[in-house]
Amino acid sequence: QVHVVESGGGLVQAGGSLRLSCVVSGGAFSSYAMAWFRQAPGKEREFVAAISWSGGSTYYAEFVKGRFTISRENAKRTVYMEMNNLNPEDTAVYYCAAKFQGTSVVLRTPGWYDYWGQGTQVTVSS
Repeated sequence: QVHVVESGGGLVQAGGSLRLSCVVSGGAFSSYAMAWFRQAPGKEREFVAAISWSGGSTYYAEFVKGRFTISRENAKRTVYMEMNNLNPEDTAVYYCAAKFQGTSVVLRTPGWYDYWGQGTQVTVSS
């Protein structure tokens, strides 16, 4: 059974930084595409960033390019997201998701991912 657990959220001032971590237990982590999504109150869940199974390809939503960096350590079964220059619009629950990546394709739609964590709250104050 695959379990996904996020950590690293918290309260930060605008312009600050946070590093989210996501640990996956069970399953073949090194074969999973991994992604971060977020959901703000009253809004739909939206794609933030993704990384291929090897770490060789990364994908970002336009609104985080240049500010967020996704990375992974397969030996630790962990994916990270470094978030810099945070602003109040980044306030949301951040979710980590996993999908067995059988091809080179990595999608940005929530329905493509098989496993999800419970989320970690990120709050950015102005």
